[in-house]
Amino acid sequence: MSTPTAPNERSSIAFQSDKRPAEYAELGKLVEGYGFGTVSVYADLMFQPPLLALLTIAGATQRIRLGPACFNPYTLHPVEIAGQIATLDAASGGRAYLGLARGAWLDSLGITDAHPLATMREAVTIIQQLLRGERREFNGKVFRLSADHALQYAVERTDIPLLIGTWGAQLAAYAGEVAAEIKVGGSANQAIVAPMRARIAPGAAKVGRSPEAVGIVLGAVTVVDEDGERARTKVRQEVARYLPVVAPLDPTVALDPELLARIAAAVARDDLAAAGALVPDDVLDRFAYAGTPAQIIRQTEAILAAGAARVEFGTPHGLTAREGLRLLGERVLPAFAE
Repeated sequence: MSTPTAPNERSSIAFQSDKRPAEYAELGKLVEGYGFGTVSVYADLMFQPPLLALLTIAGATQRIRLGPACFNPYTLHPVEIAGQIATLDAASGGRAYLGLARGAWLDSLGITDAHPLATMREAVTIIQQLLRGERREFNGKVFRLSADHALQYAVERTDIPLLIGTWGAQLAAYAGEVAAEIKVGGSANQAIVAPMRARIAPGAAKVGRSPEAVGIVLGAVTVVDEDGERARTKVRQEVARYLPVVAPLDPTVALDPELLARIAAAVARDDLAAAGALVPDDVLDRFAYAGTPAQIIRQTEAILAAGAARVEFGTPHGLTAREGLRLLGERVLPAFAE
């Protein structure tokens, strides 16, 4: 594996935070060596907080951009988010990005996701104020910050690129105001790019930005293998876990609610094989990267041609993680090199 001279900024790899620290260092080096432009670590409920993994990857790499996908201001206060992202940016020498999202399944924690737009807007305001060293009182609908509160150390950068994860119109419009990127999580659907661009446009116009200034990222579970059917069988089971949540969010897809209910019921009784078998082929291609390298190349090319700025290949990547990463790095990535 040769080391490329420049990362491919249209490509990224995302890891689940369920590994031993030494594995993150090894995987980070591998991903950077193949030439991917970004590595993300999920911040899902009941998995490791992503900071350990990201700091480990930062210490093992030199060029690749990295960040959480995504921190959730409902479960982590913006003051803590500011500190964690400042730490990552310092450890990586200014290579961090900040991912923020509303998240899902908050009701299982007894959290009411009230005021999503205000929560995100206020969180971003507080984070940016702290990173910039601005001392002023903030009294919002959701959060407060005393003028006495300020980070007690120098930061690497006062303006860390922001990614907002959402499917919704309100948060997409807000991303048009402030974000470098918007991520549609759980999607590999080229048809979603145009509606998301339209949702970004009002916010961008409000502050005099072009909607094209916000990069659209499509990230989804990925399984690539020389045996395409084996890859698609495995990915079906992964997609079944989140399809009942994300499919109703996609305005370009109309799925039978009864089918989604059957999939959800099979997942609830931990019968992932049965749940996956219920996912039709055309639906699978809209919510996962799945199949042979050639199949994933076709998906990726279509998504980029539709106007997406970046694709993010999510865990588990292959029948084994390292073989999946090898095929993505050696076979898929060169097909859309910048």
